[in-house]
Amino acid sequence: MKTKNSTKTLALLIEEQYGKKGTPKRDKFDKGYESFKLGAMIQEARLEKGLTQEQLAEKCGTNKAYISKVENDIKDVRISTLQKIIEVGLGGHLNLTFDL
Repeated sequence: MKTKNSTKTLALLIEEQYGKKGTPKRDKFDKGYESFKLGAMIQEARLEKGLTQEQLAEKCGTNKAYISKVENDIKDVRISTLQKIIEVGLGGHLNLTFDL
């Protein structure tokens, strides 16, 4: 018996749920996703370095609650603080880009 492949890409699922890029609903989703992605990237890097939130916070001069809020997209982070987390806390380098 032959089965139909109904696999969809993430991009297609997002478009079906939130609409095409440039629509208000999709723009709101994309903005929220970027914030979520930043926190997830910090958490992943922290775990790869074998650091707890408390250890990372101590290295970059903040507290565990702040790191937790950034990682869980509860708190906006200033670029200067983000740079300190990445460079001092994680030993990386922050690169920023934007599209016009």
